[in-house]
Amino acid sequence: MIKKRKLVVAQVLPELNYGGVEKGTLELARFLVERGHKSIIISGGGRLEKDLHNIGSHHINLSLGNKSLLTLFLIPKLIKVLRNYKVDILHARSRLPAWICYITLKFVPKKNRPIFVTTVHGYNSVSMYSSIMTKGKKIIVVSNGLSSYIKSNYKIDANKINVIYRGVNSDNYPYGYKPNLKWITLWNNEFPQTVNKIILTLPGRLTERKGHEDFIRLLSTLTKKYKNIHGLIVGDSNKKNYKTKLQNMIVSYNLSAYISFTGHRDDIKEIFAISGIVYSLSDKPEAFGRTVIESIKLGVPVIGYDHGGVGEQLAKIFKEGIIRHKDQDLLEKVSEQFIIKRPIVKKTKLFNLQNTLIKTLKLYSDIVLLRN
Repeated sequence: MIKKRKLVVAQVLPELNYGGVEKGTLELARFLVERGHKSIIISGGGRLEKDLHNIGSHHINLSLGNKSLLTLFLIPKLIKVLRNYKVDILHARSRLPAWICYITLKFVPKKNRPIFVTTVHGYNSVSMYSSIMTKGKKIIVVSNGLSSYIKSNYKIDANKINVIYRGVNSDNYPYGYKPNLKWITLWNNEFPQTVNKIILTLPGRLTERKGHEDFIRLLSTLTKKYKNIHGLIVGDSNKKNYKTKLQNMIVSYNLSAYISFTGHRDDIKEIFAISGIVYSLSDKPEAFGRTVIESIKLGVPVIGYDHGGVGEQLAKIFKEGIIRHKDQDLLEKVSEQFIIKRPIVKKTKLFNLQNTLIKTLKLYSDIVLLRN
């Protein structure tokens, strides 16, 4: 039976550094390997590459995300990979790599051609360049809002679209989790300014769209009333000028003693667990917002703007944390309510990783079955 045939799945993305897309790519790779399928990830590499090898997935180092005409010269190498590994599914997760994959497949004989699948991970600008993410035989989107977005902006067969929410492994983010004493001691030594404080955490890369400035303005107001709070900005800084801008803003508000930058952290679960509130304040709608469900799974309150995947999640699992987009007064009001009396976050079975992975593998199997 074709359904029992083991699949060869190649996922393609620019790099393997920390992020929701990268994390989801690795989770799917692990799931495929555990079920006897062959997993290949094609990227320019990064800090998560070592984890790939540990789970038994193959990694092919091709920088298909480089915005250069020279990237086109990687097409023959990609053809060779597809042929040598006899790839069944070519799954693109980013626009430029998707274009390279799409062009490459034109040069592969139809009988040997992998099935092209795309995942739309964000509210990309509507353009010819972005339209490549709608060219897959099947299109995965990570929220209903994102599904509506691409339907309204592109001429597309709605039957191609498959809403598969991202999920979190509850075993990795157990409800009520508390970090061990060793971690607490190390953390307190590194960040003594957070000891005995109510920690307010904003996770996410340091970019203009993640809401850091809203977070700083929030702290400037709250610290006038509550001296026992401390803000954490957790994430990588790829733009030194933007980090400098934020640091200058913090100084101008006299918040140097109340906000800390942690940089990239591998112990994000522990940081969420010690937080009083986790925030999602992106200026533009997030396709999903993984940190929201990670925090909720742990039982930690989240406050987020009511748009995109974040609003969708909170509406289902923690309505108390929804606020109007860019409503700074409401952001302050709800934050203050949570500081005074921390709300109870109910345990939820929604947005479970296992469901995400099972649905994705079923999609792969079904389209391979139809082709045959």
